[in-house]
Amino acid sequence: MANYKNLLVAIDPNQDDQPALRRAVYIVQRNGGRIKAFLPIYDLSYDMTTLLSPEERNAMRKGVISQKAAWIKQQAHFYLEAGIDIEIKVIWHNKPYEAIIQEVISGEHDLLLKMAHQTDNFESIIFTPLDWHLLRKCPAPVWMVKDKVWPDHGSVVVAVNLSNEESYHDDLNIKLVEKTKDLATRIIKEQEIHLVSAYPVAPMNIAIELPDFDPSLYNNALRGQHLIAMKELRQKFSIDEKYTHVREGLPEKIIPDMCEELHAGVVVLGILGRTGISAAFLGNTAEHVIDKLKCDLLAIKPDGFVCPITPADDD
Repeated sequence: MANYKNLLVAIDPNQDDQPALRRAVYIVQRNGGRIKAFLPIYDLSYDMTTLLSPEERNAMRKGVISQKAAWIKQQAHFYLEAGIDIEIKVIWHNKPYEAIIQEVISGEHDLLLKMAHQTDNFESIIFTPLDWHLLRKCPAPVWMVKDKVWPDHGSVVVAVNLSNEESYHDDLNIKLVEKTKDLATRIIKEQEIHLVSAYPVAPMNIAIELPDFDPSLYNNALRGQHLIAMKELRQKFSIDEKYTHVREGLPEKIIPDMCEELHAGVVVLGILGRTGISAAFLGNTAEHVIDKLKCDLLAIKPDGFVCPITPADDD
């Protein structure tokens, strides 16, 4: 079980305000622990300056790293003066997502926090290619932070998959609820925990192609299956029925809508981390949900997840 005491914050180099660092401080103030503010930087021009010697190029890179470290220290000075344990680390690396994940592994960090940018359109969140790499490949839980204060009397929504098509969903659902209850106990005690699941309706083409097929019977049976599965899950954790929700529709619509209805500050969901051909053909349901969220996101991998990024060399 993660203790959320060894936090890595991916610093956004393009803005002075750092919501992810602010959220990490919030966690540490309630749970204890330490923070590492981490920034990988790279500028091809410093490596392509052929008129300079390797020693001179290295000195220039060190100078840029030193400037960025001083900039982060200035960003964090209020927290440092308040006694928050924050380590600042800036490295030269041409693949930010690899550098961040390697730092998670080498530092044995139990939570990665990063800012998620939002659009002007209904406060929706934009996820950058860097965000997607981290969500898919980082072995530690990834907290994507929106630049917004958590709502008063809000909630934490756990998006669970109650279909019985794949057995691994059962174990992942249990892991999501366990980690969320632990998170609530340690950090966000005033927030209610709600379990949300969505089930799809019968495709219309089946009713057309199979005249004897009754869509209403199918939908009722599917809803019944999900209600039974939700009951088993909530009883395992002694969660009251009023905090569980089974809705008809696609997860990418139902879950974001429920997050708004329940004034969620953060939604917790499992992400399988499929990449390449597997992602292209099978898809990632969680990622369709993520695109439409308007609140913080905590993404958790299933047990047995194999990180595709190798640890960094000692040098």
